[in-house]
Amino acid sequence: MVDTRTGADLFTEAVESYGVRYVFGNPGTTELPVMRALGDSKLEYVLAPHEDIAVGMAAGYASTRQYDANEDNCPVGVVNLHVAPGVAHGLGNLYGASVTGAPLVVTAGAHSLDFRHEEPILSGDLLAMTDQFTKWSAEVTDVSALPTMLRRAFRVAQTPPTGPVFLSLPLDVMMTETDAEPQRLGRIQNSGAGDPEGISEAAGLLEEASDPVLVVGDHIPRHGAYSDTDPVDAAVRLAEATGARVHAEILTCEVSYPGEHEQWVSHVPPDEDLAAAVMNSDTVVFAGCSTNTTLTRHDRDLVPDHATNIDLNDDPWQVGKNTPADVAVTGDLGLVMDEIAEQVEIGGEELDERLERVQQFKTFAQQKMAEMGEDEPRREDAEDESDADDPRASKAELVDTLRETVPNPYIVDEGVTSKYAMLTRWAFEREGYISNKGGGLGYGLPAAVGAGMAEAEKDDPRQVVGFIGDGSYLYYPHSLYSAARYDVDLTVVVSDNRNYRILKDNTKKLFGGEDDDHEFVGMDFDPPVDIPKNAESHGASGHLAESVEDIAGTLETALAEAGPSVVDVLVHD
Repeated sequence: MVDTRTGADLFTEAVESYGVRYVFGNPGTTELPVMRALGDSKLEYVLAPHEDIAVGMAAGYASTRQYDANEDNCPVGVVNLHVAPGVAHGLGNLYGASVTGAPLVVTAGAHSLDFRHEEPILSGDLLAMTDQFTKWSAEVTDVSALPTMLRRAFRVAQTPPTGPVFLSLPLDVMMTETDAEPQRLGRIQNSGAGDPEGISEAAGLLEEASDPVLVVGDHIPRHGAYSDTDPVDAAVRLAEATGARVHAEILTCEVSYPGEHEQWVSHVPPDEDLAAAVMNSDTVVFAGCSTNTTLTRHDRDLVPDHATNIDLNDDPWQVGKNTPADVAVTGDLGLVMDEIAEQVEIGGEELDERLERVQQFKTFAQQKMAEMGEDEPRREDAEDESDADDPRASKAELVDTLRETVPNPYIVDEGVTSKYAMLTRWAFEREGYISNKGGGLGYGLPAAVGAGMAEAEKDDPRQVVGFIGDGSYLYYPHSLYSAARYDVDLTVVVSDNRNYRILKDNTKKLFGGEDDDHEFVGMDFDPPVDIPKNAESHGASGHLAESVEDIAGTLETALAEAGPSVVDVLVHD
């Protein structure tokens, strides 16, 4: 007798066989077959009170798991959404996941195939909605195709460049009986060793360079899972072999190079003048970059026209995208950088001269970067008496206190205007930091919840700290409900200036002038939200730090608590 199962049963069996533990979602009627099958499986359903929270949690979980991925440890985050409105709700963080390269398999229940001509409520074109933010978007129209399409979805999500995929699961397909079984996934391949001719040419150009610059991007640290070469170590070997100064691309969201290494200089700032100064060189290597440009149009070239550009990536689309690629190599970034480093031959005296230039530039660059991480003068050095009496911390003071109080944390950052205070004042080591690369608010808090769930699976979990701006926090504060429901050990630090400071800063960049010259419409939280009470209403503990002196003690109290805690730190602009 042939064993049969429904499409929904087949779905849960396949997902479980691929090493998945959680399915994140918010259920609806078209998902009921999957929900029923989940009840009979070992998978745990993680309820989110909003679909975009489900996607954000899965993305933070997957991005954290990705560092430890192997054949026995699947990093993929699985999400189940609800027809057109649910998918629409999840698009904000699906966009964020696509830019951060989070390996997700996002699914949604859909109306039965033979019913759609009546245009029932909640219907819509799910594939058109998701295609632009996924590596692959498809619908399972026959239960016999489900095993193959699920296998493909998991492979596509994990294969570099990693990212989300989407599968629409019609109600009738999920309820149909089948004797099909899950298909084996197999080992995920790396991206290859790269074009030998391009590698040799890149090595030759780096030997001829006088002031090489290595700009590292977020695609680098995602290559360690399925390669014998550690990609971050490979970036260090390339820098050391060439005497290059090292910067991270604009809007970096992961640690692509150790911050304590002597050739590390800075992140490339989003300011066009500073970015152009950083990349003003005769030879620039872009390794694993994807977002290395400014938010609004720039009037000057970020990379000089005379520069020789070497572009290394796992994604052909990114190669030569914004600047000409004189040499391009696509492949596994660890293997490619290691091979270039192996072929570079530079004399000791020449290498010493390059390293001396690195240190000279580092002094200049770090002074400029530090200015980006500083705030207006406060208290005793303030020009205005009201500022001198302001007890609130500066963003720099908040970051310094957090760094001194929390040893070896895992930071999930959506601090927005506090971001560069953190990036310029904290020398992050590998796998110590992820952030919202896409720029859309509402990603960081749910991602921090997912990261906390991933860390809890480790033998020696780190303290997960969500570093979140107040504007970002207010997008999805009910993420904390899921954190409390599943007892996630998480400390959220809210950098709270009670306004959308990023919009005010960008107003001044676009139109000139100072704060007093503008009427900032819709950019202030007046009256402010009581964030500690809000946190408590969702099941977390809430704390308020009203002055710089309050921060350390309040943090220590929150860190000692089990489950999710929120520390609302008042900061000035």
